Amino acid sequence: MAAHRGRLVYAGFGLLLLALLTYALVPSPITVDVAAAARGTLVVTVDEDGETRARDRFVVSAPVAGRVTRIDLREGDPVAVDQVVAQIWTLPLSVREREEQLARIVATEALERESEERVRRVETDYAQARRDRERIEQLARHGIVSQQEAEQAIVGERTQANALEEARLRERSAAADAEAARAARLALAEHQDGPEGSVRVRAPVAGRVLRIPERSERVVQAGTPLLVLGDPSRLEVVLDVLSTEAVKVEPGMEVLLEGWGEERTLRAQVRVVEPFAFTKVSALGVEEQRVNVVADFVDSPGRLADAYRVDARIVVWRNDDVLTVPASAVFRRGVGTSVFVVEGGRARRRPVTIGHRSPTAVEILHGLRAGETVIRHPSNDVDDGVRVRSYRDSEAASVTTPAGTLRPDDSPASAQGSRHPIEGEHAAVVEP
Repeated sequence: MAAHRGRLVYAGFGLLLLALLTYALVPSPITVDVAAAARGTLVVTVDEDGETRARDRFVVSAPVAGRVTRIDLREGDPVAVDQVVAQIWTLPLSVREREEQLARIVATEALERESEERVRRVETDYAQARRDRERIEQLARHGIVSQQEAEQAIVGERTQANALEEARLRERSAAADAEAARAARLALAEHQDGPEGSVRVRAPVAGRVLRIPERSERVVQAGTPLLVLGDPSRLEVVLDVLSTEAVKVEPGMEVLLEGWGEERTLRAQVRVVEPFAFTKVSALGVEEQRVNVVADFVDSPGRLADAYRVDARIVVWRNDDVLTVPASAVFRRGVGTSVFVVEGGRARRRPVTIGHRSPTAVEILHGLRAGETVIRHPSNDVDDGVRVRSYRDSEAASVTTPAGTLRPDDSPASAQGSRHPIEGEHAAVVEP
């Protein structure tokens, strides 16, 4: 009887030892950071630095070569139309210089006539676009054409309106240049046969002095800029964006302006995407093709003035009801994309179809449902079927790993090698 009890004791100890060994050999769950797939608002933007500038800017140049006296005006001073802003003592002109002056005058007058013709042509196009929009809206109300065609007609009218406004601005600028050229013609006629004389340079428009390149007396050539005039209360924003991003920008898109000196965000609206690109060398020495995007302020610009820097975000896409997950949860697997979903305490790899994406959020088109839990920053140890536990659900205050000690507010990906998530092309804002 005693021997039998001894065997039972030894058997019990053996079973206990086997259970302890089994427990020790079973790998512990991997601690992971998780997030829930949720429906919300996704805003995709093109981010770029921008600069403010006076919308109507006029460069007053020397009409003739000579010695310009010291300019008494200062930046910010108001000027009236026809006010004398500078005085030049002309030098005797040679025959070649006289011919160049006359040729310059003819060229500016030709540009003035061309700008006037362009305004008339764009006015005709705008009137036609307005009639098309009215006709298509009437057809849309009767269900003859789709709502999309009606919206395209509205965008077409708005584009022509912007083009008309731009053409009128160019017409005013060309008229100011032609007026300056005519003043130069009068000065030339007055002094071409006489001794050295004085030419008064007058302001072509009313406004304020924005910039004076050089205030001191000096000798200048014809065409040398003397000062820049404009209305600082009428500002616009100029963004030079990559040409690959500019193709996504259209007139009428919203622009959010931040980082301009105050906490509030200013709103603007894209007026025109310039139809030509230019080459710009980046800070890394890489040549880039960039396009200027011009936007008008919707909100008051506050204390902004000409040539101030702003951080701009052009809203190129927005949807108020999309399924999104953090971008760090999505990774490439072969030719497709996948996420790890937590099911019953285990990681399950699931292929997904993504839509719009960004460094912060990814739109999920197929493969997930709202409320499902995905793993953020999955490490190389996470694979299909591996036991996992949420970092927030960790019972201990800290978890010791080969890479160090993690606390509940740390990211597990910082201690373990993680898969590279898909990198987005735009900044995004997700509103649940």
